[in-house]
Amino acid sequence: MTLLVISPDYASHLLPLATLATAWRDAGERVVVATGPATDPIVREFGLERLDLPLGRGSNARVISADDQPEDEGASLRSFFDATREGMVETLRYQASERLTDLMWDPVTIGRRVLDAVEAVRPSAIIVDHLAFSARLALQTAGIAYGDVVLGHPSALPVAGEVYGFPPFWPAAFAPDAASLAELRALCDEVSARFTAEWNRTALALDPSTTPTADAFAEHGSTVLYNYPAELAAGDGRALPPHAFLGSTRRIEPVDDEVDRWTAGAGDYAYVSFGSFLSVRGDVLRRVAEALASIGMTAAIATGSTPASELGDIPDGWLVRDYLPQVRLLAGARLAVTHGGNNSVTEAIGQGVPLLVLPFSTDQFAGAAAIERVGLGRALAPNTATVAELADSLRDLRRLPDAARARLRGIATEQARHPGPQIAYELLTGSSTPTS
Repeated sequence: MTLLVISPDYASHLLPLATLATAWRDAGERVVVATGPATDPIVREFGLERLDLPLGRGSNARVISADDQPEDEGASLRSFFDATREGMVETLRYQASERLTDLMWDPVTIGRRVLDAVEAVRPSAIIVDHLAFSARLALQTAGIAYGDVVLGHPSALPVAGEVYGFPPFWPAAFAPDAASLAELRALCDEVSARFTAEWNRTALALDPSTTPTADAFAEHGSTVLYNYPAELAAGDGRALPPHAFLGSTRRIEPVDDEVDRWTAGAGDYAYVSFGSFLSVRGDVLRRVAEALASIGMTAAIATGSTPASELGDIPDGWLVRDYLPQVRLLAGARLAVTHGGNNSVTEAIGQGVPLLVLPFSTDQFAGAAAIERVGLGRALAPNTATVAELADSLRDLRRLPDAARARLRGIATEQARHPGPQIAYELLTGSSTPTS
């Protein structure tokens, strides 16, 4: 049997999808990853085949820089980073305005290339990143079944009453005014209508007999796989389509001798990362570093695109690099500080680590609200949280109540017993993964 994985050319998207694919790889089956060239090293690291299929104008292998992108993508990234400094509504408004470009790029050409890839590979199963809209559109128009992997908070796939890009939940630290929210909702509704029109135009170009959809953002594959812990979604009142929660897709990272030596002697430490994109917010990373130093806590900080010098004086014994093996470090962390990206949230919760979330954009707000609601972490506004406020939240997490710690341990135990790749394999193949 053969699995076809279709992913944007971004490390943060490919890593969980490639981890799901390890269930097929370890069963001795062929895995082909259709993606762009930037993430080729990751595909090879996982021991998989790559079929060249860029799905958009941007890419990144590990850490993203606007200077490394095509001119128009670089300009878009810089504008996005500027918007995050203005505030949450401004960021969401900017992202909504960019939606047609960054989510459905040259969709007819991409759609035809996706169908050519399916014809060439002839897979027995397909998994696709939910945000690969052009690829999913082509598959659905052709009537091809696939596993639809939703990365991030489940609201990335809106349900009745929701519109893509408008968070259904906000953390307590955020208090957007009603007028701004109404304006944002109207913009998201307008963008959704335009996006749906583009989806329908593309679908008709691929198959003139296709039936138009009323909401492209609500479309999904035959099997919906939420890369998210079920415990964070419980009780939020959202009526989800038929689905499975994967919990997390925790990858096995290569041995890093420096990191392993550091963790062995670090004691009680925090892991800090703002991911591939938001690591550019060195001003916030610096406040986090100052807060950790003020409470005397050791830290491992992945600085990404921020030079380490921007963090100020680094205490002796800290581990600071542009890129760190996140899964390995979370395994021993007392707590973690994150922007609320899908990999950070799922990999931390899946290893029993409470989170301080500083959300900047998209579904990070809803995800931060969920963590806050179920008592597995705290959320603060990154632009306004002071060093003292950050320090208070870090102290709270350090002495998280026993009941919350026990709940985190229970989640981690269940995910270890029935990991995400095994769940996906069983659903898409109808059989169990081999046991070792």
